[in-house]
Amino acid sequence: MTKKQRALEIIERLKKEYPDAGCTLDYDQAWKLLVGVRLAAQCTDARVNIVVEELYKQYPDLNALAEAEVDKIEEIVRPCGLGKSKAKDISACMKILRDEYSGKVPDDFDALLKLPGVGRKSANLIMGDVFGKPAIVTDTHCIRLVNRMGLVDDIKEPKKVEMALWKIIPPEEGSDFCHRLVFHGRDVCTARTKPYCEKCCLQDLCKKIGVNEK
Repeated sequence: MTKKQRALEIIERLKKEYPDAGCTLDYDQAWKLLVGVRLAAQCTDARVNIVVEELYKQYPDLNALAEAEVDKIEEIVRPCGLGKSKAKDISACMKILRDEYSGKVPDDFDALLKLPGVGRKSANLIMGDVFGKPAIVTDTHCIRLVNRMGLVDDIKEPKKVEMALWKIIPPEEGSDFCHRLVFHGRDVCTARTKPYCEKCCLQDLCKKIGVNEK
């Protein structure tokens, strides 16, 4: 079985297991997803979803957040950790969207990467979830699982994992595939406990438990 064949079978099984999997950050506008994904660095999505409720209560639109004092933003987002740097990035990012993009989030990958606090993971998330374009989000779940499954060979650097997956994952499947990996990584193929291989829908395909085709 080639990596591409393995990937296609894994995609189909995860579709059946998690048919409704999607982004676990709450947002109803593109700029809010940018804020959420910045706050999610080294923080759970569940905590971010709680924190942004207060943030948007005080600053309900992009212009209000762009005009907010950085220390006021920091007071609210501090529970997400790294409050000072996250508040600074969010403020700068909202100002750029207001001043250079007429309050719109750009649908260009390279333009997103130029925004403060936005890396490849965040840019891919925006491209896939907001604009419906091909995207591969290499978060910690994705990196852990695709290594265990044998889709990549002991690659831990996010960009290298992303580049390897582009070669074997159909572009139209990438975004949803990565969302499903998050659900599978939280519920079954866990990081902090022994993986629950006995209830995994992929156990006969998984390199970690004995399948070693390349």
